[in-house]
Amino acid sequence: MQINSLMKKIKEGLLRDYDKEVDRASVQEVHNVVAKIAITEISKAWHESENRFNTNRHAYFLSAEFLMGRAVQNNLICMGIYDEVKEALNQLGFDINKFEEIEDMALGNGGLGRLAACFLDSAASVNVPLKGYGIRYKYGLFKQKIEEGFQKEYADNWTSFGDEWSLRRFEDSIKIRFKDIEVLAVPYDMPIIGYENDNIGTLRLWQSEAIEDFDFDLFNNCKYDEAIRNKTIAENISAGLYPNDNTYEGKILRFRQQYFFSSASLQDLIRKYKELHGKDFSKLVSLNTIQLNDTHPVIAIPEFIRLMTLENNVEFDDAFNMAKEIFNYTNHTVMAEALEKWDVNLVKDLVPEVYEVIEKINEKLIEELTDLKVKKEDLDKYEVIKDNQVHMARLATYIGKYINGVAEIHSEILKKDTLKEWYEIYPDKFQNKTNGITQRRWLASCNKELTELYSRLLGDKSFLKDLSKLKELEKYSENKDIIDEFIQIKKNKKRELIDYIYKHEGIKLEEHFILDVQIKRLHEYKRQFMNALSILDIYFRLKDGELKDFTPTAFIFGGKAAPGYARAKAIIKFINEIADLINNDKDVQDKLKVVFVQNYNVSYAEKLIPGANVSEQISTAGTEASGTGNMKFMLNGAVTLGTYDGANIEIVREAGEENNYIFGATEEEVLRIKDSYDPVEIYNKDKHIKRVIDTLVDGTFSDGYEEEEVTEVKDGVEEATDENIEKEEIETVEEKLIEGTFKELYYALLKGTHWHKADHYFILNDLERYFNARIKLSNDYKNEYEFARKCFINSVNAGFFSSDRTIKEYAEEIWKL
Repeated sequence: MQINSLMKKIKEGLLRDYDKEVDRASVQEVHNVVAKIAITEISKAWHESENRFNTNRHAYFLSAEFLMGRAVQNNLICMGIYDEVKEALNQLGFDINKFEEIEDMALGNGGLGRLAACFLDSAASVNVPLKGYGIRYKYGLFKQKIEEGFQKEYADNWTSFGDEWSLRRFEDSIKIRFKDIEVLAVPYDMPIIGYENDNIGTLRLWQSEAIEDFDFDLFNNCKYDEAIRNKTIAENISAGLYPNDNTYEGKILRFRQQYFFSSASLQDLIRKYKELHGKDFSKLVSLNTIQLNDTHPVIAIPEFIRLMTLENNVEFDDAFNMAKEIFNYTNHTVMAEALEKWDVNLVKDLVPEVYEVIEKINEKLIEELTDLKVKKEDLDKYEVIKDNQVHMARLATYIGKYINGVAEIHSEILKKDTLKEWYEIYPDKFQNKTNGITQRRWLASCNKELTELYSRLLGDKSFLKDLSKLKELEKYSENKDIIDEFIQIKKNKKRELIDYIYKHEGIKLEEHFILDVQIKRLHEYKRQFMNALSILDIYFRLKDGELKDFTPTAFIFGGKAAPGYARAKAIIKFINEIADLINNDKDVQDKLKVVFVQNYNVSYAEKLIPGANVSEQISTAGTEASGTGNMKFMLNGAVTLGTYDGANIEIVREAGEENNYIFGATEEEVLRIKDSYDPVEIYNKDKHIKRVIDTLVDGTFSDGYEEEEVTEVKDGVEEATDENIEKEEIETVEEKLIEGTFKELYYALLKGTHWHKADHYFILNDLERYFNARIKLSNDYKNEYEFARKCFINSVNAGFFSSDRTIKEYAEEIWKL
C-alpha cells in the first residue's frame, strides 16, 4: 500500500466521518478511520476465505471467552502494512504509538480467553479452517480500580467509541427460545487476519437483543417498566462476562448466556450446511467438527440433538451418533468448582426440551456402561444426571469424540485422577495438546526491538511463521556482543514498563531493580497469597538485618478477582497493605517495592511481559492446567520462578532447569502428604513463617472491617497468636468468620473450613523453599551477563510453545482436517 495513498485515505476518512483534519482528530477517531481502511483492504480476501471455508471440512471453536486485546497493531503487522501506516501517520503529524490508548475488547478474563484468541490467530496464519463463536459482551468482565487497597468493579463499556473491527450481520440473526422468553442473537463478525497470507478467519460474536424492543400498549397504559421488560431481559444475557452466580438469579443468567451462544452457533452452522446441502445430513459430520473450549459451551451437545430431532426430523439415535462424532472437549482445569454442574430444576425451567435430551443421553450412557460390564455400584461416578445436578464435564467426556488436556502433567492428571474412571473405559478418547501462544502478538507486536534482533541474526522474519527457527540462535548465547545487545533491549523494555506504571499507578520504580512479575487472575491455587507472604518475609529479614545482601527488587502483581470471590478480594487487599507498608518505609526504599497494577488486561500485559526479568508461576503442583503467561514471559526473555506444575515442566525441559528457578513440592509429594499435612506444625516451628502469618491478625494490617464485625472471633484469635498454637485452641474458634477478612484468611491457612482442609494449597509447605529460590535468583542476578544468558536461552528455546504448533496438532489429530 502506497504511503501517499494511505495519507489521502486517512484525511478523506476523517473529513467524511468526523469533519476534522488530522491535527484536530482524537486518537479514537484516527484509529477508527485506519480500521475502516484496513477492513476495506481485506474485504475481498475475507470473502474468498469464507467461500473456501464453507466448501471444505472445517472446525468450529466455541468459547465463552475470546480475550483478543487491542486489534490495530496486530492486524496491521499481519497485513504487512504496519510500517507504511506508521509512516503515513507520521507524515500527517500523528504518532502510531498513541493507539495504545485504545480500549481493549473486553471479551474475556484470563488464560482461557487469551488461548482462544491465539488459536484463531494461528489458524488464520497456518491456513487451518477454524471459525470462532462466542458472546459479544457489552461490558466485558469489569474495569478494576484499586481504592484504599480494595478491588472495586466498574462497567467496562468498551464499545462506547465504536467497534470498527466488527461488522454487524443482522440478516444472519437467529431466534433463541427459552421457556419464558425468546430473544434474538445478532452476530458481529470480526476478521482474524493471517500473517502475510490471504487467509482471513472469522470470529462471530453473538449479541442478545429483544425481538420487540418496546411494547406501546403497555407504555400507553403507563406501565413503563413492563414496556421495556423484554429488552432488559434480552440485553442482560450478553451484558457482562460471568455474572456473579452466588445467587440463584445469577445462576439463571449464567446458564442463559451459555445456552444462548451455544444454540445460536449451532443453528448458524446447521443453516449454512443446509444452504449448500439441503436436508441431506449425511455429510454434516464429515464436513464439520466442533471444539468445546471448557465446560461453558457443553450445553451445545444436547441442544445439537434437540435441533436435529425436533427441528430437522432426524431420528434420535442418528442425531445422538452424529453428536458423538462432531463434538470434542478441551478440559482446562482440575478444580472441582470449575467442572460445572447445573441444578436439574434450573435446566428444566429454562429449556425443558433440552433437559429431556439430557435424560435420554443419560439413559444411553447407563446402557453403554452396562454393556461394558461396569459394576452397578460404580455407575454413579459416570451419570450425567446425579444428585439433582447435570454434570457438564461428564456429558462432554461421554459424548466428545476426543478429550484433551492442555499440558502433559495436566493430561496425565485427567487420566489418573480427575477423569480416571472415564479413561479406564474410553482410553482412546484422551489426548494432550500443550497450549501455545502467538508470536505475532507476543513478540512482533509487543517487542519489536527483540524481533528486529532475531530477524537480523536469522536473516529474515520467517520465525514469525515458524517459531522453532529461534533454536538456531542458541549458538549466540556464548557471543558477548549479542548478549550485550540483548541486555540493552531488556533495559529499554524495562524503562518503557517503568514509565507506563508511573503514568498509570503513580509509583516510580528504578531501572536497576529486578522486575519480578505475577500477572494472572486472582485465585487461591495460583498462590498470589504465598507471593505476598514471601515478600513480607523478605521485608522483615531486611529490617532485622538478617538479610544483608539482597538485590533490589520490585514485585509487581496484576489480576482481577471475580466479584463474588471474597477470599481472592481479601488477598488483593492484603497485597496492597503490604505495598503500603513497604513503599513508605525509608529503611527499605532502596531494596524493595511492591505494586499492584490496576485493571490488568492484554494491553497492560504487552508492557509487563517484555519488561519483566522474572516470571512468577507458583501454583500448587497439580492444580494449574497449563498456563500461557509463562510461555509469553519465556519468549520475551524472562526466567521462570515456578513450581513443578502446568507447562512449567515443559518450559524447563526445553530451556533447561539450570536456566530457571524451580522449587517446591511436586505433584507426587502433594499427593503423598495431603492426608497427613499439618500447617500448624510448620507455623509453630518456623519463626519466619509464624511472623508473617501473624500479621493477618495482630494489627499490623487493616482489612477495612470494623472491629465489632469480628468480635465473635476476637478472643480465639488473641489466644491463638499469643504463643504457639495448639490444635484444641484452633478448634474452639466457631465458624463465624466473615469471608473476605484477614482473620478468615488466617484460619483458612491454620484451621481450614467446613469445605476444605487447613492450607489446602500447601502454602506453608512451600514457603521456605520459595524463599531459598528467591535468594538464589537474587544472587545470580548480580552477574548481569550470566543472568542475561539464561534469559536469552529461554527466549530462543520458546519455539515449541507457539500456538501454531498447537493448532496444527488439533487439526491433524483431533479435527482430522
